Amino acid sequence: MVKVYIDGQEGTTGLKILDRFNGRTDIELIRIDSDKRKDAAERKRLINESDFTFLCLPDAAAIEAVSLAENPNVRIIDASTAHRTNPAWHYGLPELSPKQREGIATSKRVAVPGCFPSGFVSLMAPLINDGILQPHYPVFTYALTGYSGGGNQRIAQYEDERRARELESPMIYGLAQNHKHIPEMLAFSGLAYRPMFTPVIADFYSGMTVVVPIQARLLHKKASIKEFWEVLRAHYQNSPFISVKNFIPNEEQTNVLLPSNYLRGTNKMDIYVFGSNEQILLCACLDNLGKGASGAAVQCLNIMMGIDETTGLL
Repeated sequence: MVKVYIDGQEGTTGLKILDRFNGRTDIELIRIDSDKRKDAAERKRLINESDFTFLCLPDAAAIEAVSLAENPNVRIIDASTAHRTNPAWHYGLPELSPKQREGIATSKRVAVPGCFPSGFVSLMAPLINDGILQPHYPVFTYALTGYSGGGNQRIAQYEDERRARELESPMIYGLAQNHKHIPEMLAFSGLAYRPMFTPVIADFYSGMTVVVPIQARLLHKKASIKEFWEVLRAHYQNSPFISVKNFIPNEEQTNVLLPSNYLRGTNKMDIYVFGSNEQILLCACLDNLGKGASGAAVQCLNIMMGIDETTGLL
């Protein structure tokens, strides 16, 4: 049995990790008293007492928490943005490659991917690695997400009975092209240049669709929509959580409706390839609190423990 401490257990991601530990007998949870959750000395004691510590904190607090870890045997899984592009940390997306999975398994420092990058990198990396999409391709991407990704304050804002009417409408943000996830999206996708990214927050609790349109005329070499689908299908054929859905011919796509919240509560991601040989539309659907946060964190823990990575996950 391993000892696990969650630093930030009262936040959205921390609570969802706790939910995924229900019924597990291979974990001993170390809990901090509510009145001491900001006490650095108590946090330090619990971090160093644990075998694994999850960081479900703002970036500055996550960096501070790492500095508190003096026990060389403590393995840290950080769900914040703080360490995702730090070369000393392993990026927690095991589906990228067997080497990525092996690195996570042996690492003492793992950074859990962000919700948007989880979908984006899962779409882009296999295509660029295969060569069907060139690193210099000018990528534009947008994503629709539920409001829970904004944390407790955003959830309270959306669920307030006196909320502003504007919250009833989807809202575009990150308009300055400076979203904090862009460096991560660039670092692990294989792209040579920053993608243009437009996130949209909408009035539903959790779920996400990340979309990347591809103009075939801009490709370095000619490739059909079916070839794009085949590359993604082959890459994820043995993945327990990422599925590339059946190819739908262009003439049958007209009446397809793709919701963003149907995978809520799971650690799954579904990938779709729509469009035609001229215009290809890549879509990744996931739960921003699942494969985009807490589910991915628990998946990394399972791999680091050397057990079935699906343990405790749907």
